[in-house]
Amino acid sequence: MERYQDFWDVTEAALHSAAKQLNIQASTMQLDGLMQTYLYPTAFPDAKPVLEALKGVRLAILSNGSPKMLESAVRHNAMESYITAIISVDRVKTYKPSPRAYALAPEILNLPANEILLVSSNPWDAAGAKAFGYKVCWCNRNNAKAEDLGFPADMIVPGLDHIARRL
Repeated sequence: MERYQDFWDVTEAALHSAAKQLNIQASTMQLDGLMQTYLYPTAFPDAKPVLEALKGVRLAILSNGSPKMLESAVRHNAMESYITAIISVDRVKTYKPSPRAYALAPEILNLPANEILLVSSNPWDAAGAKAFGYKVCWCNRNNAKAEDLGFPADMIVPGLDHIARRL
């Protein structure tokens, strides 16, 4: 709709809406507490080992998350030393799969899209990135059936630990 709100605000609105739709009685303090968990997510167990295996490779995050959420998550998981850039779509005020969102990484990393491997667990994100011109890896942790979105991933892995072996 081209009416951007940052991901923190969208997430908070969705939480309030879900509680209302499901008739869950939750206080403002309880909902605020749930929101705070978005600042401190626990990384998957295979994340740190793959980051360590890829040490020396320029790694970046390109996310719909707000800068506050992304920076907090990276700090909370002690991953600052591995990440070259934290890129939020907040810079262009639109969400992936918009091409404007995918254009951020090539611009910030000063690399052509076809030299960037985007790894995502979201099929729609993998398709959007592939349509933009990235090399794409779909991390299919749940062994889901691939969606036919017209832009298949270049590689599909069951976990992040399989990526370093295939590069």
